[in-house]
Amino acid sequence: MSLSEVLLWPGTKVCERLGVDPEGDAGLIRWMINTLVYLIASLAFVWAIIA
Repeated sequence: MSLSEVLLWPGTKVCERLGVDPEGDAGLIRWMINTLVYLIASLAFVWAIIA
């Protein structure tokens, strides 16, 4: 498993659950899910450091 597959894993799993091809034109859904996952994780990390 490559690094890119590991980083895209959350969005890929959500797309598979929704029945959408993550490699096709609906790849924007995968991008959106990955952005939200890593945004929340990053904000939680920063909040934990600051608090």
